[in-house]
Amino acid sequence: MALTKVSSIFLICLFGFYSQTAAQAYCGCSPILCCSQNGYCGINDLYCGSGCRSGPCRRSRVPVDRIVTQQFFNDIISKASNDCAGKRFYTRESFLKAANDTFDFTSSVNSLEIATMFAHFTYVTGNFCQIDAVNGTSGDYCEESNKQYPCAQGKSYHGRGPIQLSGNSNYGTCGQGIGLDLLRQPELVGSNSTVAFKTGLWFWMTYVRPVLNQGFGATIRAVNGLDCNGENSGAIDARIEQYIDYCKQLGVDPGQNLRC
Repeated sequence: MALTKVSSIFLICLFGFYSQTAAQAYCGCSPILCCSQNGYCGINDLYCGSGCRSGPCRRSRVPVDRIVTQQFFNDIISKASNDCAGKRFYTRESFLKAANDTFDFTSSVNSLEIATMFAHFTYVTGNFCQIDAVNGTSGDYCEESNKQYPCAQGKSYHGRGPIQLSGNSNYGTCGQGIGLDLLRQPELVGSNSTVAFKTGLWFWMTYVRPVLNQGFGATIRAVNGLDCNGENSGAIDARIEQYIDYCKQLGVDPGQNLRC
């Protein structure tokens, strides 16, 4: 009888210790994720709603349109020269429309992620000057061996938009993700600014957000790994400069691990 009581007490203590350890183990979330009342990381209402401990909890999350203000956007695009095609193409309204159509993004985005994202967007496009990649239209960027996403005749899959989406594979998978046939109509990315931003957000959510908690350097590698490994230090420096500037504007700490 005494042995049974001792065993029961031991199991209760063990369970209590395990529960506390489990909660601690799962409560070191990325800055873009919520820590739920049970100590788990996620982005929907189960994590960010009632009982949310930290992160972009619903009660404290700043809406994306209050982060990307008109002034913030104007300060960027004013740096582009007046003869830039992108200056009349990219707008805050088209970004917000694309963002609001991407629920997983707007439900959890914070100022640090916006600073990171816009550092890459504005570096790639020259402060939203360029719609098409520089000298990109000289080739069709068709990978003919890709049978899953075959190239449409006469279409070019060169870099377009804020993330410079390129290649028939990316146009195919991105099109599926945002509900458009970009294999047959890749030109939509360069003619519709909301679609352009949707492609940027698709790429972001697919390849960049998963490494966001590793620091800005990891996002450089996710966007363009060729810039890393000492191959283009100038590009890395320029991206970091943009990032730090946006962090200051938005009042957030840029953190560690800025280089890839």
